[in-house]
This record gives sequence, C-alpha cells and structure tokens, in this order.
Amino acid sequence: MAGMVEGKVAVVTGAARGIGRAAAILFAREGADVLVSDVLDEEGEKTAELVRAEGRKASYVHCDTSDETQVAAQMSLAADKFGRLDCLVNNAGIEGHIAPIIEGDTEQFDRLTAINLRGVWLCIKHAVPHMLRIGHGGAIVNLSSLAGHVGYAGLAPYVMSKHGVNGITKVAAIEYSKDGIRTNSVSPGCIQTDMIDKLAEALGAPSAAEALAPLHPIGRLGTVEEVAEAIVWLCSDRASNVTGAQLNVDGGFVAQ
Repeated sequence: MAGMVEGKVAVVTGAARGIGRAAAILFAREGADVLVSDVLDEEGEKTAELVRAEGRKASYVHCDTSDETQVAAQMSLAADKFGRLDCLVNNAGIEGHIAPIIEGDTEQFDRLTAINLRGVWLCIKHAVPHMLRIGHGGAIVNLSSLAGHVGYAGLAPYVMSKHGVNGITKVAAIEYSKDGIRTNSVSPGCIQTDMIDKLAEALGAPSAAEALAPLHPIGRLGTVEEVAEAIVWLCSDRASNVTGAQLNVDGGFVAQ
C-alpha cells in the first residue's frame, strides 16, 4: 500500500532532533526521500541514518536558515540530488530567553527573529522556484506554536516570531496556491522536547509535565510523533484542499 507521500521529496529544517526528526522519519515511512537540514551535524547525520533505515534516500546538509546563501544552496541540493522538491517543512527555531519586554536583549532578539521568522521567509523564497520549475506543485508546512495565537508573558520575541509565521503562511498560500503549492502552518502546544524542558527549567518548575501539562484541556503534553502526523498529512494529497490554514496540535490550549 502506497504511503501518504509516496515518491515525494521533502526538505525538513531543524531535523536533528525533536519534531523535525520525527517528521523526517514519518516522511520516509510514508514513502518520501528526505533532505535533513540542521546545524547540529552529528544528530542531523543520525536522523538521515534513521530515514535510510526506513528504506528511503536521505542526505544531511548543514544549514543555518538565517543565512540566505546556505538556504539557497540547500534547496538546490535537494532538487539536484533527488530530481524534484515537493515538500518543505520549516521547523528550525529557537525559544530565546524569558524576560519582560523592558529587560529584553537586542542581540538575542535579532538572533531569534533571524531564525524563527527570516529563516522561514528565506526557505520559502528559495524552495518555491524549484517547485515551480519542476511543475509538480508542492506543499509547505511552517511550524508555528500556540504562541502564534496567544500572548505569553516573558516571551515577546518568540510570540512575535510565531505570529509572523502564521502571517507569512497566509501570504504564501494566497500567492502560490494557483500554482498548486499549498502552504499551511502547524501550531503545537507544549510538546515533550528539549525545548520544553528548558522552558520549564527557566520557570523554576521541577518538570515540564508538572508545570505545563495542566494548562492543556487534554491534560498532558503532546508528543513529537503527533505533530509529525499533522505535518505529513498536510504535505500529502489527502490535504489537497487545505491551504492557508493554521492547524493546532495543542491539546485544546488555544480553545480556552
């Protein structure tokens, strides 16, 4: 039985661990070849190995998504190596530091927005021409957050960046859906990852589960595999009429 993305080629940024790794593996399990992108080389190479273990082709590329030269090279590599580029998952991101707005550090702000927002814009900018050239259409999934829908004290730069991700998602959908390129975002709630563990630690909580799970009506943290399912589905033809959407995988957080 053919997988959801059989025969497609996906670029997944921030794929060395967490949601990105889970998405890369699920893409392979559902029939796609994957270009694994990150700045964590050892873990990124491991993700590529895990993709190949699913019986699909994979390569790892070191790419800082805030660097336009590296992003352009990454997209060209995917199209040249695999012959096409069908799916882009903009997952690379950082959480930044917790501080009130008036205590925020400008250098840290610039670094966070360079990765979380400019990086998404750059990846779309350089992936879409390859999708247009090859002529198969395509699908883009941008990783937003529950912080792309609500405010969160102490996380102004992160919240701003994720609201921006939802904004560019809508614009890309409007501009390229006529060419068969669908663009959507996925907004995870608190997912059990290293990033959430760091957030809990910064809040002075013993664990992410204790501090953050009660904030979700579902009563627990989500898993990276649950988010990956949403990402791969949005990239599949099963979501052929879905574009410009913000899909919450957040255990009901934003519904409150």
